[in-house]
Amino acid sequence: MVTATDKVSRWHVASRVFAAIVPAFILANTASITLATLLPLGEFQSVAWSITTAFATYTAIIMWIFSVKRLRTVWLGLLAGLVVTGAGTWMAYISGAGA
Repeated sequence: MVTATDKVSRWHVASRVFAAIVPAFILANTASITLATLLPLGEFQSVAWSITTAFATYTAIIMWIFSVKRLRTVWLGLLAGLVVTGAGTWMAYISGAGA
């Protein structure tokens, strides 16, 4: 018999798995783009460093998602990170950094 607690628990796990796949990947990539545009290196070196750090960032985000107790904290943290890295990427783009 499936109880209400089991349904809530399944929802929490499914929500965390989705958060680890889609928003975490987008967050790691927007952070990588921001880093690539702001590093004071050559184009190739900036991209290489930012892609390398994206793997570590994505791994850290996934571990954080599954270690936080409250699901609301996960989603608000991901949203805040996306806003910050998205704004950083946008500001670097409009200012012509990395071009």
